[in-house]
Amino acid sequence: MRWLWGQLTSMRTALVLLFLLAAAAIPGSLIPQTASGAVKVSDFAKAHPTLDRIYRPLGLYHVYTSTVFSAIYLLLFISLIGCIIPRITAHIRALRRQPPRTPARLDRLPEHGEALVVADQGEREEVTARARAWLRSRHYRTALDPDGSVRAERGLYRETGNLVFHVFLVVVLIAIGWNTLWGYKGSAVVVEGQGFSNNITQFDDFHAGALVDTDSLTPFSLVLKKFTVKFETGPVQRGAAREFSADVTVTRDGSASEHNLQVNHPLSLGTTKVHLLGHGYAPVVKVTDGNGRVAFQGPVAFVPQDGNFSSTGVIKVPDARPDRLAFQGFFLPTTQIGATGPVSVFPDAYNPQLFLNAWYGKPIAETGTPQNLYVLDTTGLTQVSEKGQKVSFALKPGQGYKLPGGQGSIEFTGYQRWTKIQVSHSPGLPLLFGSILIAVAGLCVSLFTRPRRMWLRITTAAGPGGGQRDDAIRVQVGGLDRADARAGLDEDVADLLAAACGQLPRNSGHDDEDGAPGLAGGDTVTGFTGEEDS
Repeated sequence: MRWLWGQLTSMRTALVLLFLLAAAAIPGSLIPQTASGAVKVSDFAKAHPTLDRIYRPLGLYHVYTSTVFSAIYLLLFISLIGCIIPRITAHIRALRRQPPRTPARLDRLPEHGEALVVADQGEREEVTARARAWLRSRHYRTALDPDGSVRAERGLYRETGNLVFHVFLVVVLIAIGWNTLWGYKGSAVVVEGQGFSNNITQFDDFHAGALVDTDSLTPFSLVLKKFTVKFETGPVQRGAAREFSADVTVTRDGSASEHNLQVNHPLSLGTTKVHLLGHGYAPVVKVTDGNGRVAFQGPVAFVPQDGNFSSTGVIKVPDARPDRLAFQGFFLPTTQIGATGPVSVFPDAYNPQLFLNAWYGKPIAETGTPQNLYVLDTTGLTQVSEKGQKVSFALKPGQGYKLPGGQGSIEFTGYQRWTKIQVSHSPGLPLLFGSILIAVAGLCVSLFTRPRRMWLRITTAAGPGGGQRDDAIRVQVGGLDRADARAGLDEDVADLLAAACGQLPRNSGHDDEDGAPGLAGGDTVTGFTGEEDS
């Protein structure tokens, strides 16, 4: 068990699990998922029956809730925690420890230097004090050994930043799990003059976490009073969007309030936000069936296909009798007849027209199976024709068309605008955002902190014949960089040596009594050994 725990909490295993998590998420981004769109999954299965026979047993329609994906996620979670806790304990001990003891051979370090300084033995403490002052000014922690050696260390916060990054990476995973389990998101199309209530039955699509109580969504309702759209009419950027805003009346806790909803400026209702996603046109039609009864009347949302809002849509009239009716076509807000047919030349409605063809078929029983509102399933339907020619017609506001054979009629009475709103509840989003900021800050500290150790030792200088000199001391400095590819260690060693030796009183500069060059305070001879001096 200890061996298994050691393998699970190793950095190699964590990297492998991170790679597997990314690999396991690939099918979820390429294959329609039941959680995000059951209709898309159904359409995919009908269009690709062979792939459906493979994907369905493997659970590829619900990747993110599968056992395999959850197992990888949880193992990565455990691995990260298992890696972090021992490192935190070790780092706390390292923060409490003093810098490591001075090596016996400073000349074996990657960077080192030494100097012979003319000073008596009583000035050792002054040299040591200058060295420690220089080190503290560079944010080194220092310690003094009984023999006068100075040891210093900095950059321990590199590991602190690294641990902060990993700890808050775990918090990010917790926040994502919180959002996944207790968050929800749904969207709905609302036409001018109509309303929306935050109830699961009102959404066109709805995705909720496993622990969301759909009977206890944030209670509120809104009415879209007016949707304002403005486009650029000048020669520069003609047709570019200039304003999208929705005037809504929101009712919550029995009180109504007016709000203006705009793109990137959501309406906040506690922890629930209402976003404005898109907009389009909804032609208003009146359909009379073959029995002379009004079978449908109202706006039908059409979906924009291009920047000039050429929109396609379907008008379904399942309650028409004796045959059910359906109409399929497109709406052009500013119609112009070109060489290839009618096109829209501007996104605003300056010359709106509705182009349709008609279908009919025997009534069918309601099954409760969800259907795509914007796609016409022609199974069991026949396109209306007259004298062997399939019927298609164009309508302007106020115009109507009577279907041949007494099958009914349709009238285009006008148009309204619709907007698509998204209602989302993300309880873990503040924690997620804050964790990412702190994790990035910790990563920056880890990347830009230079861990480095420095040592300084003062010994008695050797004189001629191997004796000791009473008027000179030997200062040795060594440095060790604990990170690769770091520059400046040689400069730090040289600067520390100069700081320790450079401020002693100068002498006359003449040769001393032993015939060696006279070294004033602060004059150094690097690479000095007793043998060379003698």
